[in-house]
Amino acid sequence: MTGGGDTAALDIQHLTKRFGGATALDDVSLTVARGEVHGLLGSNGSGKSTLIKVLAGFHTPEPGAQVRLYGRAVPLPIPGARVRELGLAFVHQHLGLIPSLSVTENLNLGDLATGANWAIDWRGAHREAAETFARFNLSLDPRAEVGTLSAVQQALLAIVRAYVDLQRAAKDHADRPGVLVLDEPTPFLPRAGVEQLFDLVRRCTATGASVVFVSHDVDEVREITDRATILRDGHLIDTVDTASTSHDAFVERIIGRSLDDYGARTAHPKETAAEIEDLAAPGLGPLSFSVGTGEILGLTGLIGSGADRVPALLYGAARAEGGRLRLHGRGTPLPLIDPQSALARGIAYLPADRLGQAGVGSLSVGDNVAMPVFERLRSAFGLTTAGIDSHAGQLGAEAGVKPNLPALPLSALSGGNAQKALMAKWLQTDPRLLLLDEPTQGVDVGARQTLWSMLDRAAEGGAAIVIASTDYDQLAQICHRVLIFARGGIVAELTGEQLTKTDIAEHCFRSTSLSA
Repeated sequence: MTGGGDTAALDIQHLTKRFGGATALDDVSLTVARGEVHGLLGSNGSGKSTLIKVLAGFHTPEPGAQVRLYGRAVPLPIPGARVRELGLAFVHQHLGLIPSLSVTENLNLGDLATGANWAIDWRGAHREAAETFARFNLSLDPRAEVGTLSAVQQALLAIVRAYVDLQRAAKDHADRPGVLVLDEPTPFLPRAGVEQLFDLVRRCTATGASVVFVSHDVDEVREITDRATILRDGHLIDTVDTASTSHDAFVERIIGRSLDDYGARTAHPKETAAEIEDLAAPGLGPLSFSVGTGEILGLTGLIGSGADRVPALLYGAARAEGGRLRLHGRGTPLPLIDPQSALARGIAYLPADRLGQAGVGSLSVGDNVAMPVFERLRSAFGLTTAGIDSHAGQLGAEAGVKPNLPALPLSALSGGNAQKALMAKWLQTDPRLLLLDEPTQGVDVGARQTLWSMLDRAAEGGAAIVIASTDYDQLAQICHRVLIFARGGIVAELTGEQLTKTDIAEHCFRSTSLSA
């Protein structure tokens, strides 16, 4: 499918945006055709968010930019209050729903905020909401409180609301069904939820609407889009037909270089570093497995399989009911392990919740990175901010953190750069056993390559590494072995030629019958 000129749903030409002396977008042009799903990809800092914020009316572009919707020029800067009536609707990762209100109230939030009606026919509003959901084959209770919905249901509601807003805006000009922008809608959804979301996207485009799909996930972009535009460092790199562009070709355009050669690892005999014997917790185990010195071991399974709980239990961040951990010959009952004693034994743990558990978003990058080694940094003058920031700056440079400004709050960094800083935080302790939960969740492909290289170096230095992840592609490329979990137990072990994304996925989806 092609787009362009007056026939395009959205036509952007010569879009430039500067912040002080920094250029976030440099003469970027792209078109989105009618009824098209158009991907927008790029590493953190590539300009994706800036482009979206220009369209949403948050940023004013430099003179010379042009934006047309269905052939009609759009005033720049775009008036934020008129975005919807112009034919643009947005669903951001933070969905903009109000948990305490009902599904119907959230669905009609725009009209409720601007309408002049003193009395609302709630019975009719609930009925209309139910009819809307039925058209999209969704089972949502119009009267339910949004806070009680699952993450998937909330994402679907946000998309339907945006689409309904477009329909209402287009009621007087059916030839302009609108453009729906989905900004990173899937990182925290299970695969089944992603499939539901994609089905909803296809139903939207079947009515003539267009969708801009912003994502870090190349496989998702290849699955749902017709064409995709790649940005890098504020520049337009390419617009490609999705069906004829390989995964690796996408990634190489995004990061600007050839992929590192991460193939399936060949497991080879190693000295055993850690032995886990009869690990037990509510709904989990007893489990027994081992990981060798320099080995990267993956743990995976479907949602609820228990794989994601293991790292926290081994670190003492969650309390085990039974079992024993033997690390380089020294045994400890797992119920007695807590984070302080784990760290003293050479165990490090990086949780999935980047700003809630893995780091403290309100503290500086320097304080976050230096936390495990404060005593090491103490001098005759005590612990100084200058000393902490100097240390964190050196680690940040080695890890490729951008911007490498230790005084910044951790929350000011992009997801990929925050993860690099947090990975460096633990690798500086030279852990004997490194435990990770979803280490590349919501991270762009360039940062992912950096994180993988950091793990490789740690393994080469003798660390035993355990990764719990639902990213089958990641596990296939970086692990020496993968253990498949189901119903709280280990049901399969994959090595060598079995370490492919397809094989891992197949064993996970077969796992319920294997464990029955």
